[in-house]
Amino acid sequence: MIKHRGFPGRLPGTDYQFTIRRAHKDGATPLMRRERYPDRRPADRRADVAFMEALWLCFGDQPFERGNLDAGRLNWLFEREVLPAEDPFDPESYEALLIIDEKRARAAFPEAFDGSGYWKSV
Repeated sequence: MIKHRGFPGRLPGTDYQFTIRRAHKDGATPLMRRERYPDRRPADRRADVAFMEALWLCFGDQPFERGNLDAGRLNWLFEREVLPAEDPFDPESYEALLIIDEKRARAAFPEAFDGSGYWKSV
């Protein structure tokens, strides 16, 4: 499992995890789309924005390996703003390639792309 150096481990001041420390002995947690309901707590929405900004700052529009990125956090964006970058795609692989759908990500999280350093300021 690749560890993304320089990627924030969590949202500052919260327990919202962005990365994991080590691979799970039984394999990676499967990636699956989780529904984002409009009544989600503001802290959950801030975590989504901060995570998207960190993904964009670290990877931009290039494919990236899932590696040590937290599946729970990725699932909130998966199959919307973050898409599989390979076919066939193995949702249970730490080596799976993902890519940001920039158009959808900018529409869903405009503050993640405005250069304000959102995840650092929260």
